[in-house]
Amino acid sequence: MIEAVGLTKRYGAKTAVHNLSFQVRPGAVTGFLGPNGSGKSTTMRMMLGLDRPTSGHVTIGGHPFRHLPNAPRLVGALLDAKAVHGGRSARNHLLSLAQLAGIPAARVDEVLGVVGLHEVARVRTKGFSLGMGQRLGIAAALLGDPQVLLFDEPVNGLDPEGILWVRNLMRTLASEGRTVFVSSHLMSEMALTADHLIVIGRGQLLADMGVGDFIAANSAGFARVRVVDGAPERREKLIAALTGAGGQVLPEPDGALRVTGLDLPRISDVAHEADVRLWELSPHRASLEEAYMRMTQGAVDYRSTEDQKAGLQQPVPGDAEPLPPVPEMPQQNWYAPPPPGKDRNATDAVPGPAPDAAGAATTTAPADLTKSETSEDAR
Repeated sequence: MIEAVGLTKRYGAKTAVHNLSFQVRPGAVTGFLGPNGSGKSTTMRMMLGLDRPTSGHVTIGGHPFRHLPNAPRLVGALLDAKAVHGGRSARNHLLSLAQLAGIPAARVDEVLGVVGLHEVARVRTKGFSLGMGQRLGIAAALLGDPQVLLFDEPVNGLDPEGILWVRNLMRTLASEGRTVFVSSHLMSEMALTADHLIVIGRGQLLADMGVGDFIAANSAGFARVRVVDGAPERREKLIAALTGAGGQVLPEPDGALRVTGLDLPRISDVAHEADVRLWELSPHRASLEEAYMRMTQGAVDYRSTEDQKAGLQQPVPGDAEPLPPVPEMPQQNWYAPPPPGKDRNATDAVPGPAPDAAGAATTTAPADLTKSETSEDAR
C-alpha cells in the first residue's frame, strides 16, 4: 500500500504539491488524475525518492522508498520511457537493471516476451518509436515482479492494440493483489481501467473515491426527450407541459430536450396527458470525462484563447456556409481550490502554475528496425 501524509513540495516561491494525503490500496487500479501542472509527476517522484518532500512523507508498504530493501523487487515504475541509453539494445538495457537488482537474466527474456519486444530485443533503443519505448519502460517496471507498480502515462504513443494490452495488464496485476497506481490524461481509458480515482488540482486533493461515485458526485442528472422530427408545434406543446409540471427544459443542438426536475415516469405521464408521442425518453449518465471537466474546471491553469487573426482570413470561394454557433450552456460556479498559501475567501489573482519536477519525454524519429546492433555488452 502507498500512503501519503501531508505531502508538500516547494520549489522556491512555487508550491507544486500542498498538504496532500491519500492512500493507494492493493487489489485495485487507482487512477491519478489532474490538469497539466497540478503536481502529479512531482508526487510520483516523491513516492520513488527522486524528490525530497518539503514537508510530510510518503511510504510504500510502511517504509520510505529509500529504506526499502532491494527496492526494484518490491516497486516497479515507469515515469519517463525515454530515459534509456540509445546505444544499448533493449535486452542490454534490461540486463543492466537486472544485474543491479540481483534478478536472474532469464527474467529479462521473459518480460521482453510479455511486452512483445522479443523480436527486436537486440536492436538499439535509439531506433525505437515512442510506443516501443513505452513497452520497454513497462518491461523494466515488471522486471522484479514487484507488488507495487507506478505508471505515468503508460499508453502514450501506443496503438489501439497496445492500449488494450496495457488495460488488460493493469487489471490483471490488480487482480493478483498488487498495488497499481496509474497517471493518465485519457479519461476514456481511465473509465475502462481504474477502480478508484485520486484527483488533484494545483497540488491539492480534489477527490478520493471510486469511479462510479466520482461520476455521480460530479454530474448533473437529466433526461433526454425527443418528439417526432418536423413537428415543432408538438415540441412546443411538450415544453409548455413539462414546464407547467415543474420541470426545467433546455433545448439541445441536435433537437432533443434536456429535462431536469422530473423523473422519467413523470415525464412520460406529462407527455401522455399532453397527447404528445415521444420518440426518445432516456436518462443521461455523465461520462468520466464530463465529471472530470466539471470537477477541475476551476483548477486549470492553461487555457487557450481565440485566434485574433481568424477574422483576417479570406473565405475560400465555393466553401459552404458556416454552421450556426452552438448555444452556450449556462456557466456555473464550480469549486476550485485556492492556490497554496492563499485564504479560501481571498479574491486576488491566482499565481502561475507550479512546475512539475518530471521533464517531458521527447520523441525520436523512427529508424530502420532491421538494423541490428553490431556489438553488445552482454548476450
